[in-house]
Amino acid sequence: MRIEQVTGPVAFHGEGPVWSAAWGGLRFVDMLSGSVLSVAADGSVGRQRVGSIAAALRPRRGGGAVIGVERGFVLEETDGSLSPVIEAWSQPDARMNDGGCDPDGRFYCGSMAYDRRPGGGALYRLDPDLTVHRVVDGVTISNGLDWSPDGSSAYYVDTETYGVDVFDYERRTGLTNRRPLAVVEPSHGRPDGLTVDADGGVWVALNGGGAVRRYGADGTLDRVIETPTPHVTACAFGGHDLRTLFITTSRENVGDGDDDVAGSLLACEPGVAGRPVREFAG
Repeated sequence: MRIEQVTGPVAFHGEGPVWSAAWGGLRFVDMLSGSVLSVAADGSVGRQRVGSIAAALRPRRGGGAVIGVERGFVLEETDGSLSPVIEAWSQPDARMNDGGCDPDGRFYCGSMAYDRRPGGGALYRLDPDLTVHRVVDGVTISNGLDWSPDGSSAYYVDTETYGVDVFDYERRTGLTNRRPLAVVEPSHGRPDGLTVDADGGVWVALNGGGAVRRYGADGTLDRVIETPTPHVTACAFGGHDLRTLFITTSRENVGDGDDDVAGSLLACEPGVAGRPVREFAG
C-alpha cells in the first residue's frame, strides 16, 4: 500500500488527528509543544499554541473545539479564542494524553504521570455542562479511545498493558464490563492512538513498531499497514469521502538526522471508510 507523506516533520510529537468538515479539514496536536496544528488543502500547516500540553481535541457542535490540555480542558470559540482552563486536578505530577467523544457528546481525556509510574493516570469525562468526572482509575498511560459505529462499545488503550480493551457503553451507566480485545507482542511496538472505521474495524497505531493494525470487533487481526518510520502515534479517517487514513508520527527520542520522516503527517487509502467524528455537545 502506498503511504503518502503529507507534510514534512512539522511536529515534535504529533498525535490525535481529527478530520472535521466544520474545520475545513484535518487538525492534530503537537502534544509536547502545547500546539494544535491545522493542515490546509495545499499542505501548509498552521499552528496555535493552547498551553504547555495539547493532548487531544474534538469539534464542538456549535463551532470551535474542546481541547485536552495539561491538567484539564479548554474550549476554543469560533473566533479562535480560548476559555480559561477547566481543571480536572491540581497537582503538577501528571498530564493529559489522549481522548475522544462518546455518542452522547461527552468528551473524555486520559492522563499519565510524568514519571510514568504504574497506575498514576486516570480517564476523565467532561460533560456538556462543563462538569468533570473521573471514570476509570489505575491507568498508567491512557491512550487511544473510540466507539463502535452503533455506539454500544468503546475501545481503549492503556499503553503499558500492551493491549486494546473494550467496554460496554450506554449513556446512563457509561463505560462498564472492561475486557481484553487484543494483545500486542512488545517486539511489535506499543499500542498508542486508535480509530474505528464504518465497518467496526479497530485501527491501532503501534509506536516503535512502524505499523498500524486493523482488528475486527472480535479481536481478530486482519490487516497491517507498514509505515516509513517506526515512530507512529495515532490515526484517523478523513478526506471528503472519509476514505483516507491519516497517521501522525513523533520525533521524541529521535536523534538529529536519524529519521527524516518522523514528525511528519502520513496518509494512505486502505480501502475502507471511516465515520464522521463525534462532536462535543458543550
